[in-house]
Amino acid sequence: MTDRWNVAILQMDVAYGQPEQNRAKMLEMVQSLQGRGERTDVLLLPELWDTAYDLHRLDEIADEGGASAQALLGDTANCLGGFVVGGSIAERVREKVYNTTYVFDRQGELIGRYAKAHLFRLMNEDKYLAAGDTEGLYQLDGHLAGSVICYDIRFPEWVRTYALKGAKVLFVSAQWPHPRLHHWRQLLIARAIENQMYVVACNRVGTGGKTQFCGHSMIIDPWGEIVVEAGEEEEVVQAQIDLSLVDEVRGRIPIFSDRRPALYIGE
Repeated sequence: MTDRWNVAILQMDVAYGQPEQNRAKMLEMVQSLQGRGERTDVLLLPELWDTAYDLHRLDEIADEGGASAQALLGDTANCLGGFVVGGSIAERVREKVYNTTYVFDRQGELIGRYAKAHLFRLMNEDKYLAAGDTEGLYQLDGHLAGSVICYDIRFPEWVRTYALKGAKVLFVSAQWPHPRLHHWRQLLIARAIENQMYVVACNRVGTGGKTQFCGHSMIIDPWGEIVVEAGEEEEVVQAQIDLSLVDEVRGRIPIFSDRRPALYIGE
């Protein structure tokens, strides 16, 4: 079991409704990352990095069964020799389209998937996408980790279910808009502190439709301290995390032992 990971985040612009162009951009940024000559243990991509929020055309451009994305992400993981948490893509499953994350191991094998559970009605996601109804947990080097997507971070009870099952890292892929940058930063920090876990978050940059996206991808440690934070331009963000810190923090402030579930609504 490896406690120390070198984590890379692809903070990229996403061409509106242009899957092939976005796949080429992703590969270009991965090649740039490889050119640095550093080991990459985990790579994280943003939400809907293949199509952006071109919801009106999803029937036309969604990835059938996620086949194209899975092939590309699996090859990327195998080439890097690292895990790939593949942001999310527009995945067609029969008559429905899901906002889906795929996770690949160091050999390029699919080991996890998660369909966005909470759909953002203010952007009409519920009219074009189907909601997932299962959690996104998986093992990376013997450590339990999990994925959520964008709006999901506004639901602390959802993230808490991951922590209660032992997740040490939460990976967040997003297309978070600029007017709510403060919410993005504060919600991520809160999820890290209250669950005593690392939060690794990738947001896109650029403009899609009439919406400007704010970037500020970041890694936050279990104390809520920001390890690294990007700006608002395209970049590959890198930092090392030490998962033994999760056990240390959970040992010093035993919030999970002190919970009183009988008092909580719905438990």
